[in-house]
Amino acid sequence: MSKGHPSASQTVYIGIGSNIGERLANCRQAIRRMDHIEGCRVGQTSRFYETEPVGAALQDWYVNGVIRMETTLDPYDLLSSLMSIESVMGRIRRQKWEPRIIDLDILLYGDSIIEGDSLTIPHPLMHQRRFVLQPMAELDPGRIHPVLRKSMADLLEDLGVEGQTVTRLSDA
Repeated sequence: MSKGHPSASQTVYIGIGSNIGERLANCRQAIRRMDHIEGCRVGQTSRFYETEPVGAALQDWYVNGVIRMETTLDPYDLLSSLMSIESVMGRIRRQKWEPRIIDLDILLYGDSIIEGDSLTIPHPLMHQRRFVLQPMAELDPGRIHPVLRKSMADLLEDLGVEGQTVTRLSDA
């Protein structure tokens, strides 16, 4: 896909997470900021979940959710806008799987399959992460993963009951 603006709006899914400070407030602030990106309109937001960290156990638990958004931005411009929001909110990237004030990941961009140096869509680990699949299945259980050709509900079911603890927040 080339840079610039696609002729039609695309439905995208963005994963949101925070495990530093006021985690839920950080996620909500990021959503408000995403809704102000030119060419983007935030649609439905999943419930928020408290989730155990993956990859690095000795850190605070996360608050995670997923939003559905419409955008006319191409995936690379969208990524740049999301990284700008992370930066403005105080995220500093030092090492993989470190604690973060906000994390914004493009999970799906329409039915696009992109494998680049700076961007891979669908998100390469989403099908292995309950903290992504639980809110994705809540928002759009029938949505088909463009590579695995399975619905979000089926991918969530495939995870089984073991592993990653994901608990819905009662006040979110």
